[in-house]
Amino acid sequence: MNRQGNPAVLAQARRRDSLDKRQRALTALTALERDDTKITHAAVARTARVSTWLTYTDGIREHIQTARHRQATTPPPPPTQGTPTTPAGLRAELHLARQEIKELRQERDRLRDALRHQLGQQLDTLHAPDPTHRVDELTRNNHQLADQLQHATEDNAALRHRTASLEEDLAAARTSLRRMIRDENLNQ
Repeated sequence: MNRQGNPAVLAQARRRDSLDKRQRALTALTALERDDTKITHAAVARTARVSTWLTYTDGIREHIQTARHRQATTPPPPPTQGTPTTPAGLRAELHLARQEIKELRQERDRLRDALRHQLGQQLDTLHAPDPTHRVDELTRNNHQLADQLQHATEDNAALRHRTASLEEDLAAARTSLRRMIRDENLNQ
């Protein structure tokens, strides 16, 4: 055994802690349903003092969905006479309603983004050209450019040859002109 502890003991402690949290969540769900309090993942997590993430895990989520369905299909009890609504109760209900609205807005935004992404992908596939036509087009363009390059290279070589010939002619004309000027100067 090492100084940090036995891994089996640590794993067992984590399992006990996980089971305890799950049991607290189920107990809180039962209490909320019994008290006819609106059941949400946040309300169960708050009542059980666990993370909201835990309420979305398998084994808990199904119970919450079932309880929410039962709560939605069960008609509300008639209001009892003489039971005043307290400001604290109204504040708690308002807080829960705001939290649920916030969660619903986040879910709406996630769904909207997912739908937008999916529609964008569908539009991309609809308007995408057939790859074989694009390859054929690029191949034709490549051949045309190769032909143009070959013609330009041949023209360039011919122009260089012509330029060299003209430079030789110019040099010969200058030499001839110098001789003529020298001969003319000598004759005078």
